Amino acid sequence: MASYIARRKFLATLGGAAAAWPLAARAQQAAIPVIGFLSATAPDTATVRLSLAEAGYVEGHNLGIEYRFAEGEYDRLPTMASELLRRQVAVIVAMGTPAALAAKAATASLPIVFSVTEDPVNLGLVASIARPGGNATGVSFLLSELAPKQLGLLRELLPAASRFGLLVNPKNENAETITRDLKAAAAKISVEISVVQASNSREIEAAFAALVRDKVDALVIGTDPFFYSRRVQLTTLATRHALPAVYNLRGYAEAGGLMSYGTSITEAYRQVGVYTGRILKGEKPTDLPVVQSTKFDFIINLPTARALGLDVPPTLLARADEVIE
Repeated sequence: MASYIARRKFLATLGGAAAAWPLAARAQQAAIPVIGFLSATAPDTATVRLSLAEAGYVEGHNLGIEYRFAEGEYDRLPTMASELLRRQVAVIVAMGTPAALAAKAATASLPIVFSVTEDPVNLGLVASIARPGGNATGVSFLLSELAPKQLGLLRELLPAASRFGLLVNPKNENAETITRDLKAAAAKISVEISVVQASNSREIEAAFAALVRDKVDALVIGTDPFFYSRRVQLTTLATRHALPAVYNLRGYAEAGGLMSYGTSITEAYRQVGVYTGRILKGEKPTDLPVVQSTKFDFIINLPTARALGLDVPPTLLARADEVIE
C-alpha cells in the first residue's frame, strides 16, 4: 500500500512538472525581446543586425525581429507601424524619413530608433539634437542638404553645362526642400534647373524621357529610399540616355552610376544598431543624443565616365575617396 501511495505521489509530481514545462517555455520565449524594422523599401539590415550582435542580441537566439517593408508604397507605412505596435515590439527601428514619420505618428511612448536624411528637429521627431525629449532618437545622415554640393561637382565635371535636371519623389517629405535648395544654388552659378518627379518605376522612365526633351546637360538624383531601391534602373537609364548624373550613396556608383557624394550609410546603420542595443538594455531615447553622421564618401566610376565620353578632371579624381576602375 505504501509503495502504491508513493507511486501515485511520483506520478502526480511528474504530471505537474510536465504541465509546467510548456508554461516555462512560453515564459522564456516571451522574455526574448522583439524589435520591428520599418522602412519604405527593403533596406540592407545586415549592418544593423551585426551591430546588435556585438551588443549581445542575435536574431533567432535571444532576439526576435519583425520586418515591415512598404515596397515603395509610402502610404502603407502608417498601417505597418500600427501592426508593429500590436505585435508589442520593444523598439521600432525606422529606416528612412518616411518610416520615421510614420512611426512617430503611431506612438508617443514606444521607443523609436530612426535613420533620417534630414534635420530630425525640423521633421518634428525630436525636440533637439542633444536632448531628444521624447520617445525617439537615432541618426541623422544629411543627404538631402547635399544637393547643392552635388550640383557643384557636376558643374566642375561639365563647366560648359547650363541646364541641369533634378529628379525627386513627390511622396517624400524632402522633395520640396531639395528643390528649393538646388534652385537657390543654381541661381548663384547662373544655371537652370528642370525638375521632374517620379514615385514608381513607370514614372522614372517618363521622367528621363522628359529630361531628354528638355535637353538637360546633367542630372541630380534626389535623396529617396525608393530611388535607392531602383538604383540599377536609374543608373542604366542615365547611361542609356548619355546623361551624366550624380547620386547620394555609394551603392549608386557601385551599380554603374557616374558619381556619388554623400554620407556613409554603413556608418549610420551601425549607429542605429548601437542605439537599439542600448535601449534594449534599459536606456531611454530621451537620454541618447541624436548622432549626426560626418563621414562622407565621394565615389567616381571611371568605366561609366568613359561610356559617356567624359574626361574626369584630375582635380576631381584627386578628391575622390574611391575611383572605380
